[in-house]
Amino acid sequence: MALIVQKYGGTSVGSVERIQAVAQRVYKTVQAGNSIVVVVSAMGKTTDGLVKLATEISPNPNRREMDMLLSTGEQVTIALLSMALQELGQPAISMTGAQVGIVTEAEHSRARILHIETTRLTRHINAGKVVVVAGFQGISSVGEMEITTLGRGGSDTSAVAIAAALKANFCEIYTDVPGILTTDPRLVAEAQLMDAISCDEMLELASLGAKVLHPRAVEIARNYGVPLVVRSSWTDQPGTWVTSAKPQGRSLINLEIARPVDHVEFDTNQAKVALLRVPDKPGVAARLFGEISRQKVDVDLIIQSVHEGNSNDIAFTVTTPILKRAEAVATAIAPALRSQSNPKSDEAEVMVEHNIAKVSIAGAGMIGRPGVAAKMFATLAEAGVNIQMISTSEVKVSCVVDANQCDRAVNALRTAFEIEAGEQEAGSKREFLTPNSSPLTPHSSPIPPVRGVALDLNQARLAIRQLPDRPGMAAKLFGLLAQHNISVDMIIQSQRCRVIDGVPRRDIAFTVSRIDGENAKKMLTQVAAELGWGEVVLDSAIAKVSIVGAGMVGQPGVAAKMFEALAQQQINIQMIATSEIKISCVVAQEQGVKALQAIHAAFELAGSEKFVVPA
Repeated sequence: MALIVQKYGGTSVGSVERIQAVAQRVYKTVQAGNSIVVVVSAMGKTTDGLVKLATEISPNPNRREMDMLLSTGEQVTIALLSMALQELGQPAISMTGAQVGIVTEAEHSRARILHIETTRLTRHINAGKVVVVAGFQGISSVGEMEITTLGRGGSDTSAVAIAAALKANFCEIYTDVPGILTTDPRLVAEAQLMDAISCDEMLELASLGAKVLHPRAVEIARNYGVPLVVRSSWTDQPGTWVTSAKPQGRSLINLEIARPVDHVEFDTNQAKVALLRVPDKPGVAARLFGEISRQKVDVDLIIQSVHEGNSNDIAFTVTTPILKRAEAVATAIAPALRSQSNPKSDEAEVMVEHNIAKVSIAGAGMIGRPGVAAKMFATLAEAGVNIQMISTSEVKVSCVVDANQCDRAVNALRTAFEIEAGEQEAGSKREFLTPNSSPLTPHSSPIPPVRGVALDLNQARLAIRQLPDRPGMAAKLFGLLAQHNISVDMIIQSQRCRVIDGVPRRDIAFTVSRIDGENAKKMLTQVAAELGWGEVVLDSAIAKVSIVGAGMVGQPGVAAKMFEALAQQQINIQMIATSEIKISCVVAQEQGVKALQAIHAAFELAGSEKFVVPA
């Protein structure tokens, strides 16, 4: 007998007929000898309707009252589904988040789960009942009895958290697609169904806008080793398994707010090559990294900064033994780029730095916590360590620093994030797992290098010109954003340095959620003059297209293929940022869908079947 947690989304329970179909599926699972907890969302568009009602009363409704209102949507579903099960002869009981014992922070509309009191839940399961739980909600504390909600997508989070607390055999997420696809089937009908995907890959895809799973749910699954499967509500197909490594025995207390960083990593075997003032036009990155791929040069980080005038900077890091080959490639291609640059004073230039190190913090607890990167930057600033490059992902933030500052940086970060030295071997790199949970070493790829392509049309880019290039500037900037609860995605620091009034300065650009763009610009503009920063520029007409795959480790041709696919469509790349398992490009908003389709086709991710998402 297995203990299974099943979650059904709004479309799966959108009508009486669909609720009855869910009841039949649950009943069959119980008849097969399993114990079941069911977590449900509000029916169909119920939540949207409740939000509309609230805004008709008030243009800025009180957040506490919004939680009180929105939590009623799920209560309708749990009662109806329990009735449907009882009509089939299956004992069932409906329970709100508070009745289940889901205790959260006292943060209305975006609470995180602290712990789950499982006593009552377990008693009903042992009595042979199906427990039908309202997702998306909890209670702030037993004393205050405040109803809280977890934010959009919170039912996924509720389900996986309950599975972790109960130590369930697995958690099933039922949705309107047959599993996890290589991209959004609404944009590419031939998107291919995956049998399995690793939690690290899924974290990236979920955070990039793949709506099939909420990032916080994947984070909990990864941290607690919850086997997770995504399936269709309409078929009996096996779906997609989301796999994770064996967990390290985390406490279930402070479930979603336990320490966000698990490891501090470093690599001193690194060098940086930068091409300054390359033309800002389609095809430049494709030519450069196409040649790098042909010369078998394995690149680690790649960044392309926000453009200045009609040119960009592109920088990448390589391991020290292949630096000479990388430098030769860059030097050879620079003249071809120069011939397109005008005037002569604005020619492309190759810059090489030998004595650098990459220092990283890693962990799945960073999602939705804008203070984590800010804390890293502040820690380095306090240690007197200047940051040369920044790379961000959902599971890692990496900074390139001077090699002679590496030990100081690592020690400071370990102290700040309370990481014992033994928790990560010196100089080691964390291995990423393939979907079958076997360690993936460079130059062995049992899976395709790219698993999925994602498009995010809900971001805005902010650029701050002429930021003083000294320790503490990044900490100040991202600390301010964290104080205003603004999460940052991509962060790009320009490689081009200007000395103005004796102070070296660089541009820095980053992306935020579009709804935070105007507020962030207003706040940063107010402090820019006081802190000696230049102009703050906002661009909301951008799209971010990304590829994700643990199999791209050690394969230099992956980035080149992505850039070439964009160049063939005459799509200009405005920014580039990479991590070990992700490459992201910012392009013009109106070219976002075309960019996704071109990249999906380039990596031959299409399947033979067309998926139609039910209305």
